[in-house]
Order: sequence, then structure tokens, then C-alpha cells
Amino acid sequence: MMIRLATIHDAEQILEIYAPYIQTTSISFEMIVPSKEEMEKRIELVLVNNPWIVFQEGKSIVGYAYASKHRERAAYKWAVDVSIYIAQDCRGKGIGKALYTALISILRLQGYCNVYAGIGLPNDSSVGIHEYFGFSKIAHFNNVGYKFGQWHDVGWWEMILQQHRPEPSEPLSFNKISQDITTCMNS
Repeated sequence: MMIRLATIHDAEQILEIYAPYIQTTSISFEMIVPSKEEMEKRIELVLVNNPWIVFQEGKSIVGYAYASKHRERAAYKWAVDVSIYIAQDCRGKGIGKALYTALISILRLQGYCNVYAGIGLPNDSSVGIHEYFGFSKIAHFNNVGYKFGQWHDVGWWEMILQQHRPEPSEPLSFNKISQDITTCMNS
């Protein structure tokens, strides 16, 4: 078992994990499973500035987590959104905790201040892991998404990673901390 950086070559296995969330749940508000090529582009885009990590058992990826830009405007650059997905048959085995431990360590190294997670509700598992790591619910949007013939709520959770300074340094791009990443993923 190991946690490592994702590559575009992982797109197919990542889609195998993600597709059931799209096809059978309201956890993801996507309606159509992306193509392998689309997932490769997503991975590449995230890895320019942020981490995308996978949990691998043998040759199989059984979970992944990543951080992405919170919003486009420059003043938001100290905040990221996070997502995590675990293979259906691997849930409850500590994989999510291992992934988030590594991901949050990397985000701290990069210098981010705020981390956000949007959770389609109800979703006790996702709420549980986020609150385990210290996220607090800060917003609730009623009937904001429509999928599978019904309206769904979304809650937003926030975690403060570090003190907000009057003159903060810009977060480091992911490739600038690459030498320190192995330590975060294997501790």
C-alpha cells in the first residue's frame, strides 16, 4: 500500500472509482461520466499548482484526493477546495484518513490558509471524515442541485490551516515543493 502523486496514466482507474458516484448517487452533481481524456486533462490541470494523490494497493488505485482552486479571483489564492473519493468496496478501511492526512500536510507546506469542501447532502461518510479532520460547517444551500428526479442540498465545510497574516506570502505552486512531498505522503 502506498500514497503517491497521480499521473495522467491513472485516469482510467480514477474513473472506475468516480463513475459509480456519478451514475448512482447525488454525491457528485456531474451527470455524465467524463471520458478518459477529460480525466487526464483534469489531473494535468490540478497538478500545475495543487496536489492530486492516489492510494494504491498493489497495482490498483482504491482512492484519490485532490485540491483545486477555490475561485478564480486573485484574492482567493490562499484558499482551495478539496475532494476525496474511495472505491465503494474499500470504504471504512482508513484509506480516506490516510489520503486526507497526506493532502492536508501538502496544502500546509504550500502555504494555503483555508480549505473548503462542498458536500452533497445527505452524506454522513463525507461529513464524518471532514469533521474528523477539523472542518466545520459554514453554509447550507437548500435544493441547489437537481439529479435523479429530485432536489438536493449542499453543505460547505471549512478548515483553517494556518494563521491569517496581514502580509501573507503567496502559496507555493505544487511543483516548487515536490522534494518535500514524499515525506507528507509517507508519514
